[in-house]
Amino acid sequence: MLKSELPAHLIRHATLRQLQVFEAIVRLGSFTRAAEELHLTQPTVSIQIKKLSSALGLPLFEYVGRRASPTEVGLLLYDTCREMLGALTNLEMKLAEMHGLKRGRLRLAVITTAQYFAPSILGQFARRYPDVELSLEVSNFDRVLDRLANNDDDLYIIGHVPERLTDVAVYPFAPNPLVVMASRDHPLAGRRNIPLQELEQENFLMREPGSGIRESTLKLFQEHGINPRVRMELGSNEAIKQAVIGGLGISVLSLHTLSAEGAEGPVALLDVEHFPIHRQWHIVHPRQKVLSVVAQTFLDFAIQDEARLRNQIEDMLAAFKAQADAGQGPSAG
Repeated sequence: MLKSELPAHLIRHATLRQLQVFEAIVRLGSFTRAAEELHLTQPTVSIQIKKLSSALGLPLFEYVGRRASPTEVGLLLYDTCREMLGALTNLEMKLAEMHGLKRGRLRLAVITTAQYFAPSILGQFARRYPDVELSLEVSNFDRVLDRLANNDDDLYIIGHVPERLTDVAVYPFAPNPLVVMASRDHPLAGRRNIPLQELEQENFLMREPGSGIRESTLKLFQEHGINPRVRMELGSNEAIKQAVIGGLGISVLSLHTLSAEGAEGPVALLDVEHFPIHRQWHIVHPRQKVLSVVAQTFLDFAIQDEARLRNQIEDMLAAFKAQADAGQGPSAG
């Protein structure tokens, strides 16, 4: 087959459905997961890939045991599928917008701490645009950066933006204060204006290395010549909260992690000098990425929703302060 004949050959012998199935398999890394996402049976998925491979005249996957990995031809086809299906999806969204509708799909990936508020934004968005299909991926910071590098999603929510991320568009959109947490019966609970140096005597519970919260905390301590005593490193905010409640130590986490419990929960905020550490949430995407109509609509919506999130944070801080003021703790000189 001559190279010039290939496009016409594919148009005659390959279908958009086959390309959609193939793209889903590579993106999800599984025939089974692709079948589930597309609401197809696994035999149907296998048949579609067999027909597509036949149309190309080359294998699309190589098999090692039960694992299927795309061949070199498969990787080339995957890039083309992403561009083509993305363009078609965007066209469909624009046509729907011309009819006064917003429909399509939004893929959002967020770091674990953002799970405490991202569903709220998505819920507000879904009520306004009920025809949009939503997908939320929650993972650790490194994994979200991997997804960003692979362009696996439409938009990404992260805390700090590393300096090495030079080829991304960044939109600050909501406050993310970092606070010092302790159990309610901790000796420092209820005290006022606790000197930062006193924390050097405490057992700290910290996120794993690479965490943005950990980096911000250690940076502040380093600036003031403090060497914190790290008792435990844990991989999730919830694990740290339970360890704090259990009296294993104190920790610095985003105030958002207490959004469910609030000031009446089992965790106290310590009134420590230089806290809260004021940070921002950011929505990011590859700089060269052309956002779909739905992704751009969500980006605009989230930025406009900042006032609501800011008010929630201010209300939480005020509630914790009021509860502390009602306590009996002595003031620090």
